Amino acid sequence: MTPTALHGPFIDRLLSGRGIWPAVPAIIVLAIVAVIPFMVLLSLGFSDVVSSRGVIISQEFSLRHLKAALSDSLYWTTFRRSIGLAVTTTLLCMLLGFPVAYLYLIGGKWTRRIILVLTIAPILTSGIVRTYAWIVILGGRGVINTTLMQLGLIDQPVRIINTHWAVLIGMVQIHLPIMILPLIAVMTRHDTRLDEASANLGATRLGTLRHVILPLATPGLGTGAALVFTLSYTTFVVPQLLGGGNYLNAATMVFEQVVYALEWNKGAVTAVILMATCLIGLIGIAALTNLATRWTRAGRS
Repeated sequence: MTPTALHGPFIDRLLSGRGIWPAVPAIIVLAIVAVIPFMVLLSLGFSDVVSSRGVIISQEFSLRHLKAALSDSLYWTTFRRSIGLAVTTTLLCMLLGFPVAYLYLIGGKWTRRIILVLTIAPILTSGIVRTYAWIVILGGRGVINTTLMQLGLIDQPVRIINTHWAVLIGMVQIHLPIMILPLIAVMTRHDTRLDEASANLGATRLGTLRHVILPLATPGLGTGAALVFTLSYTTFVVPQLLGGGNYLNAATMVFEQVVYALEWNKGAVTAVILMATCLIGLIGIAALTNLATRWTRAGRS
C-alpha cells in the first residue's frame, strides 16, 4: 500500500469529525501551553532546588515549602480575602446581571441592540484601561469626590481608592459583562409560551419570573458564576492598581514571591494552592448548579 493510500483514510477521518482526530491539534496546543508549564510548576513547588548561576545542579522531592505555606497565617488570611472577594463579586454580578438579561428577554429589537452594545463594548477595551478609569473616578480629586464636594455633601475628599471597596467596585464592573452574556445566551432560548401558560394559570408577573424564568435561567447563572469566580479569584491587575499595591490577594502574592523576592519555590506552591482552591470552587458551583437544575432530569429515564 502506498503512502498516498494511507493518507486518504486518515484525512477522511480527520475531516469527518468522528473520533478524537479533530481534537488532536487542540490537545497538542493545550499540552504545550498548559500541561507542560504546570508540570514544571509542580516540580518547583514540591522540590528543593540547588542552582548556581541560573543552572539547576540538583533537585529533590520535598514537601517543606507546602508545609511552610500551610502553617503560615499570612497564607490563610490572604486566601480568605481572595475567596471572599471572589464570592462577593460573583454574587453582586448575579444580582446586577440578571435584571439586564431579563430586560433583554422582554425588550424590543432596539432595546436588545443597546444592551448588547453596552455589554460587549467594555470587553473590547483592555482591563487595564478600565481599571485606570476607576482610579480617575474614585480618586481623591476624582469625579465622585468632586461632585459630592460641589453639592456640599462632604467637606473633604472621602478615601475610596486604595481600599477594599475600590477593588470590589472595579471587579464587579469589569466582570459584569461576563455574567450577562451567558444569561442572555440561555434566556434567548426561553419559550414564551411558558409565560403565557403561567399567566393563564393565574400567576402574577413576579410569580412567573420567580417560578418559570429564574429556574430556566439557572444554567446561565451557573456558567456566569463559574467564569466570574475564576477570573475574580485569580485576577492580578485590579487589586494591584485599585488596591494601591498594598492590597494582597493570592495572585499578587504569587507575583511578589516570584518577581520581588525571587522565591520560585514559594511562588510555585502558592500558585498550586491557588489553582487547587479555584478548582474546588468550580466544583462547588457546578454541584450547586446541578442541584438547582435536577428537576430538568426528573422525567428522564
